[in-house]
Amino acid sequence: MEHKHELILIIGVPSLTFFTILVFAIICSRRRRRRRRRERSGTRDIEAAFECKEVDGVVHTEDLIKFQGGKDLIVQEILDAPGEVIGKSSYGTLYRATLVNSNTPTLLLRFLRPTCTLRMKEVVPIVEFLGSVRHPNLVPLNAFYAGSRGEKLMVHPFYGSGNLAQFIRDSNSEAHKWPIIGRIAMGIARGIHHLHTSSERPIIHGNLKSKNILLDSHYRPYISDFGLYNLLNPTAAQQMLEASAFQGYKAPELMKMKDVCEDSDIYSFGAILLELLTGKESLDDNPNPDQDFYLPSAMRSAILDDRIMELYHPDFLLGLSNDQRVAVEHSILGFSQLAMACCSPSRLLRPDIKEVLNKLEDILQ
Repeated sequence: MEHKHELILIIGVPSLTFFTILVFAIICSRRRRRRRRRERSGTRDIEAAFECKEVDGVVHTEDLIKFQGGKDLIVQEILDAPGEVIGKSSYGTLYRATLVNSNTPTLLLRFLRPTCTLRMKEVVPIVEFLGSVRHPNLVPLNAFYAGSRGEKLMVHPFYGSGNLAQFIRDSNSEAHKWPIIGRIAMGIARGIHHLHTSSERPIIHGNLKSKNILLDSHYRPYISDFGLYNLLNPTAAQQMLEASAFQGYKAPELMKMKDVCEDSDIYSFGAILLELLTGKESLDDNPNPDQDFYLPSAMRSAILDDRIMELYHPDFLLGLSNDQRVAVEHSILGFSQLAMACCSPSRLLRPDIKEVLNKLEDILQ
């Protein structure tokens, strides 16, 4: 009888092991199917919730570094929030995430790929500094999360009116109203001024473009992604610069991302001013390294041939009296001249941000 019980025990243990493996496989399969369904529907968990490990029902995560505006945020709520992808780049993914139990139900989340970022001991002091930067025209960093495998997540407030590139090109009639154009330009300039002058060392944006200018419902601009290149490894940072060059925002003298400075930010700002003025992308449609301006050929020819007034959008003058038309045309002329000065091929000829801000105030008063 003893041998019989031993035989049953020997047979039962492998059976139990096989059963456990089978159940685990079924659970994993169901999770994969749910994930595929979420992706097909356009919504998914933020990078599979950073693939958090679950042991005995407890989710093991790292700490959330919180800054002003993020004190009520909870790691697990962020990771569990369904996220809609609203932007992608070579180094990360941008999500609009909806939290279920939070005073700030909608957030902007930037997932940075582990292979594109620096090590945590290098990242933390940079993040803590960026989290301290506050200005009415800058997108604040509310929190930062790092997973156990090097995954990194930056948490920002969400602005419901999209970015400046969408605003300019989505046939929005407000984009053709000169007072709104002036308000947006002034807000961007004030934000850059704070970055360049408020700290002991200037904060260089490094990737200034219209897609990185967010708008609220009143068309107030908020500059996002400032200093983000500092978190990236040299390869990823260089890819960011190459994308900026293709899109028409890179200063001609800039060869490596590590060499970005206030002057290169000013060049990018000039390209944005021309976008606001013309409603056209900065994308260089006829790249030529011998050209002085990395701008679309239509803009370049108008600038070089001194046909500045051909640049502006004709709707700026709709419904204006003669006196108002003269005043707006005068402002447009000054605006375009400032944009061209910012886009000078010589960095020494570009105005600094204080000069830009003073000139804009004179133009738009």
